[in-house]
Amino acid sequence: MNETVLQFGSGKFLRAFADLFVHHANQQGQNIGKIVIVQSTGGERANELAKLGGKYHVVLRGLENGKVVDRVETCESVSRALAANTQWDQVLELARSPHLKTILSNTTESGYDLNAADTANCAPPKSFPAKLLAVLRERFKAGQPGLMIIPCELRENNAELLRSILVKIAHEWKLDAAFIAWMEKTCSWHNTLVDRIVTGTPDQHPLLAQDPMLAVCEPYALFAIQEVPGVKRWIDHPAVIWTNDVLPFFLRKVRILNGGHSGMVHKAMAKGYTIVRDSVNDKELGAWLEKLLYTEIVPILEGRCDDPKGFAGQVIERFKNPFIDHKLTDILVNHENKIKVRLIPSQEEFVKKFGTRPANLDEVLIK
Repeated sequence: MNETVLQFGSGKFLRAFADLFVHHANQQGQNIGKIVIVQSTGGERANELAKLGGKYHVVLRGLENGKVVDRVETCESVSRALAANTQWDQVLELARSPHLKTILSNTTESGYDLNAADTANCAPPKSFPAKLLAVLRERFKAGQPGLMIIPCELRENNAELLRSILVKIAHEWKLDAAFIAWMEKTCSWHNTLVDRIVTGTPDQHPLLAQDPMLAVCEPYALFAIQEVPGVKRWIDHPAVIWTNDVLPFFLRKVRILNGGHSGMVHKAMAKGYTIVRDSVNDKELGAWLEKLLYTEIVPILEGRCDDPKGFAGQVIERFKNPFIDHKLTDILVNHENKIKVRLIPSQEEFVKKFGTRPANLDEVLIK
C-alpha cells in the first residue's frame, strides 16, 4: 500500500484511535493507505516504532453493549516513523509524493503555540504550525494537489484555527501569494472532535516485553469530522461521524468529559489517589464531580448539544471503567493550557447565563 497519510504526533492517543481505524478500514478493503508518523520532539517513540516495523498492539478493555470487552488488536496501518529533528529530509520527501492525501495531527492543546525562533528557512522549524507550513510549501513547489487536513487537537474549530495561524505566518514571512491561496483553498481543512479514553502503556502486560508501544483504551470511540463541500470522505468506520457541524460534539465532550477530568485532578491527588476510577469511586469526590457536571456544566450546554445530561451520566460510568487505569498524572500534563479550553469557558458562561458564581468551578480555578 502507498503511504497516503502524514501524521504529526507519535503519542498513544492517535495510535489507539485514528491509526487503528485506518487499520480496520484497510482490512475491510477501503485501501486508505499507510501512515507515516512524525515525532516532533525527540525521537524515542519514533525509534521504538521503527524497531517494531510500525506494528504495535492496542488493548481494548471495558464494557461494550453491556458486555465485558478485553481484547488485543494488532495495528498495522503505520509504515514507518520519523524523528523531525534528524529525518526532516524524509518528511519533505513525503510532502512531495503524489500518493500523499491526508495530514493527521495531535499535538495537545498547546501544540498550536508558535516559536519565535522559527523562520521560513528552518529545517525543521520548532513549532508544529511552522512544520506543517513547511510541508505544505514543499508540496506546492512540487506541483502536487492539495491535502486533506484533519487536526485532532482539542481546540474549538481546530482546523479553521490552524489554517488561520498558518496563513498569518505565511504573510509574516512574505511567502508567495499563490502558495497562500493554494493552501487556503486547494487544501481542505476539517474541524474535528475526538473522544476515546486512552491510558497508554500499562505497568504490566504479557505483550510489553515484545511491544513497548502497546496502548490501552476503552472500547468507546467517537471521531466527528466536519465535511467540506465537494471533498470525498476520507474513511468509512463505525466510530467516525461525518457532520456539517462539529461544534455540538466538541462542546459536549470537551466541557463534560475533559472538564470533569481536569476539574477533579488536583482534588483527587490531594487525597492520595493516582487513577481516575478510584477517585470517582470515593464517595465525597464522586459527589463533588456529579455536582460539578450536573449543576454547573450541563446547564450551560442545554440546547447547544444533544442530551448533555445523559452524556454526563455516560461519562461518569466511563470514568468508573474497572478495566483501565487512567493515571491522574497523565491528565495533569499541560494542565494550565487544558483548563483554558476545558473549564474556564464554562465558568465564564455560567456567570453570564445565571448571574451567580459556580462554586465548584471557582474552587478549582480561582487561586
